[in-house]
Amino acid sequence: MSPLALGVLSVVLLNLYAIVLVVLRSRVYGVPLYRPMLVNIALSALPVLLAIVFGLGLIVLTPVFGAITERVSGAGSVFVWVYLLVATAVWLLLFPNSVYLITELNFSHRAEVTPVPLWYDIVQTLALTLSGIANAILSLAVVQLVYIVMVDPPTGAIPTGSWVFAGIVIVLGAVGVYLGRYLRLNSWDVRHPASLVQKLRTHLRQRGKALEAFGFVLTHALLIALLYVPLFTLAWSTIGADAL
Repeated sequence: MSPLALGVLSVVLLNLYAIVLVVLRSRVYGVPLYRPMLVNIALSALPVLLAIVFGLGLIVLTPVFGAITERVSGAGSVFVWVYLLVATAVWLLLFPNSVYLITELNFSHRAEVTPVPLWYDIVQTLALTLSGIANAILSLAVVQLVYIVMVDPPTGAIPTGSWVFAGIVIVLGAVGVYLGRYLRLNSWDVRHPASLVQKLRTHLRQRGKALEAFGFVLTHALLIALLYVPLFTLAWSTIGADAL
């Protein structure tokens, strides 16, 4: 099995392990099933599925609507580029759902009096969080590869433009997590941009909230970046620019 296939399999198994631990918590210790965790795992995996589906769709559409004849200049079918932009926008709206699982480490699901041992909840919640981070890294890696192929073909090293793209996505992902955790906003709230902006303005005008938001976004973005950059670089060294 190739290192890349092994990495993808590890992400899948990590998600399944988190699901099993959530279910077993209820079955073994006789406590109510905490369904929000299962929902969050599904939402966390959604960006990965979308990235793969959109990537496969791009492979199909490119030869159908005209292959890109001048990759460096970005010439190609208008339909393909519209598809690429729309698909990326949809994926980006859902990307924070993966990173959001970091916030599960607050143990909000744990009652003050519970038969569930603390060690079990620590492992369960940590597995849940790591599955979200793994999903975020995998889906971003797929999209960054698509960016490289379509926009910034490599000459050996990883193109700088693709790193800028990945950095922007990571920061926006952290912003999305903050909006979800503290303003209780969801991806579909983008349908009401005026209301979203008003809620954000009202929130940030509160004493200390702007600084808190900055610290939250900075620390979360740096955490994901410190994990993502070496892992993507390692994957790139395995694939090689010639494969693209």
